[in-house]
Amino acid sequence: MTEVLNYVWLGVLAVFQGPGLFTVLGVSIPAAPLMVVGGLLTGIAVGATPGLAGPMAMAISLPILISVFGFTPDAILPVFGFLLGIMKGATVGGAVPAILFNMPGTPDALMTTLDGYPMARKGQPRRALRIAQLSSVTGDTFSDLVLFVCAPFLAVFVEAYLDLPEKTALLILSISFIAAVMGASVGRGLLSVGLGLVAAFVGTGQALTPRLTGGVGGLADGFPLVSAILGVLILGEIFKGIEDLIAKGPKHRAEEAPEDVEGGDDLQPGDIGRIAPHVARGAVIGTIIGALPGVGSTLAATLSYTFGNRRHEKRRKPTQAAFGKGAPEGIASTEAANSAVSGANLIPVLSLGIPGNAAAVFLILAADSIGGFNPGPAVFNFTAPEVNPELVTAFGIFTLMAIGNLLNWTIGGWFMRSMGVLARVPGQILLPVVLLLTLTAIYVQETSLFALWVTFGFGVLGYLFRRSDVPVLPFVIAFILARPLEQTAREAFAATGGDPWFLFGSATSILFMAAAVGSVVVLSRK
Repeated sequence: MTEVLNYVWLGVLAVFQGPGLFTVLGVSIPAAPLMVVGGLLTGIAVGATPGLAGPMAMAISLPILISVFGFTPDAILPVFGFLLGIMKGATVGGAVPAILFNMPGTPDALMTTLDGYPMARKGQPRRALRIAQLSSVTGDTFSDLVLFVCAPFLAVFVEAYLDLPEKTALLILSISFIAAVMGASVGRGLLSVGLGLVAAFVGTGQALTPRLTGGVGGLADGFPLVSAILGVLILGEIFKGIEDLIAKGPKHRAEEAPEDVEGGDDLQPGDIGRIAPHVARGAVIGTIIGALPGVGSTLAATLSYTFGNRRHEKRRKPTQAAFGKGAPEGIASTEAANSAVSGANLIPVLSLGIPGNAAAVFLILAADSIGGFNPGPAVFNFTAPEVNPELVTAFGIFTLMAIGNLLNWTIGGWFMRSMGVLARVPGQILLPVVLLLTLTAIYVQETSLFALWVTFGFGVLGYLFRRSDVPVLPFVIAFILARPLEQTAREAFAATGGDPWFLFGSATSILFMAAAVGSVVVLSRK
């Protein structure tokens, strides 16, 4: 226990005594806390703008942040601080256009429109926004606390009881599960995963001759990681968005003008008591869903809304609004659940090195680009003879998340109410600007036209994925996990003396492999 508390303190010191951003009266102002503030405000603004999302802002910010802070281990916490701020702020900000304009700023806020917009039409936009903020931040805080407790224990368990064959089987299970649960069908998910693995194996490996390069010298080291991921995730979305704009033609972005959110009613007496059970249930559901790799916040919000509706119908008074008619409980159920997913999604990231959503992908990408921090079971090594710098960084990340929650509790509500105007930004202006910023950010880091061509190529692939209803995220996660999967499999193969059946040498690895096959078979049934 003393060792744990010592690392907690070292993590706090790493945040507040880290590299300074500037000095005031001779006092150095640490960069990491200020980056959390900047990221949080950016995230709220992005979430409040339909057509944008937290991952898109993270994608644009990451190369710029790395170019500013460099590739030294000291850059990890400032970069992570900004990215985590965006992740937290975007979830809160997504409720703004959902409530004011009936337009979810993020897919997570889709269910919020069902009750948030009717409340705004009744002249209660401020009340609806306050309920959304309180529910969102409560769910986020709860899931962060679960993350702080569970991630170290899960990592210690994996490191202590799983050997190389079991870790290989666990990675296969993760990829199979992600393929099975994401997308319109399991077949499309498997196709996405397969293409991601093929793309990752280009030019990599331990052979003397590069693989699958087709004689292209620029592919000798494989596809640039940032270019491939940003191309599929961001450019593909932009290309699809531009096509949708052309097909639909110009039209108003909002159904009606928003109410004056600075006026109107705030929380009413009894609101906290009414929404508390729904917030608690949503936080638990979101945390459980978020801890599963690849299962998104939309599912968590839908489940929480469904369970909340059942409880509300049993106990609703005649004077209270039903779900879908402007019930505060509906907003609370949705916002608590989709916000709780964000913290829980980092449990597999920090403990296993397995990203579960798009935001986690960019955290993994930041760690991989900068170096000095490798998310996975080895991070939480409390028994090292010397101070474990990766463990200090992990507790520094926990500290940054706590700062983000504190800011969301205080200034988050005020700032989100002032962002309603962003829902009026036309898509024909927004998407080209995002495209330009994305390409600029990639060139800042890679300084190569070849990287831009790779980005465009993967952007076209991402566009085709969306046109064919093939999920994009399994491709990205498979692309990221392919190299650790190959390395772990090679090491396991060598450690077992070249046994081709090393994945079936223990009960644990057999269980993981059976679960991998079972997830595909069971979830593919109608």
